Amino acid sequence: MHSGERGSGNLEMFGSLLRFYRERAGMTQEALGKCVGYSKSQVAMVERGERAPKGHFVEVADEQLGAQGALIAAARTLKRSRFPSWFEDYAEMEARATAIYMYTTHVIPGLLQTEAYARATFEVHRPSLEDDEIETRLAARLDRQRVLERKPAPVVGFVLEEHILNRPLGGDQALKEQLGRILDIGLRRNIEIQVMPTDRQDHSGLDGPMILLETESPDRIAYVEGPHNGYFVSQQPELGQMFARYGILRAQALNPEESAQLISEVAGRL
Repeated sequence: MHSGERGSGNLEMFGSLLRFYRERAGMTQEALGKCVGYSKSQVAMVERGERAPKGHFVEVADEQLGAQGALIAAARTLKRSRFPSWFEDYAEMEARATAIYMYTTHVIPGLLQTEAYARATFEVHRPSLEDDEIETRLAARLDRQRVLERKPAPVVGFVLEEHILNRPLGGDQALKEQLGRILDIGLRRNIEIQVMPTDRQDHSGLDGPMILLETESPDRIAYVEGPHNGYFVSQQPELGQMFARYGILRAQALNPEESAQLISEVAGRL
């Protein structure tokens, strides 16, 4: 059973209010964007709670949509965050977790990314992100990595699909530096990094990527992320099944020493 999509609330509520007044006024996102100096996609991001309104957006929108001060009042309570609203609850829980286990299928996970590689993941985002949005998200992602330096150190495990190691986001040099960082982090006693080879016939992770967390309670919870939202899994039997799948996945993957050797070989070819 899923606990549902989670978010900061404030940005999402403001976005819902904005959409209500825009639709009531019979105005399209594109038309509102022209009034406030935003693109259609930027207005959509504000309405989804993924972007905080900046500049004179609120005042102009309030006047153009006939909100009579409602948007201005709502904007005073906005919670400013560097994370998309739907990711905030996860980021908060991750920062205090005693154990973090990740299985990823598309890119190197954010906790392991170099600045150059992380920037590349945002620069190829579609629809395109504005420069200030890229910088905000980049700073937030790099700041998340402090959890790896925390004391007492959390237990951390990663299982990466082999093909991720060959995707040259940011170019070959950026990828080579990224692989070097993975090798360095993998030397830490509290962190294990494993690679799932592409030639495995038996694979327990075909349901897709997942993140598993343990906290001091000691509670266990899982998180599944999509393109524009994410949800927690906190109820049995699904939660237990996800932890079991991850355990099997680790057994099917290369061990940390074999994984480090493979990563070194890939980096050596760049």
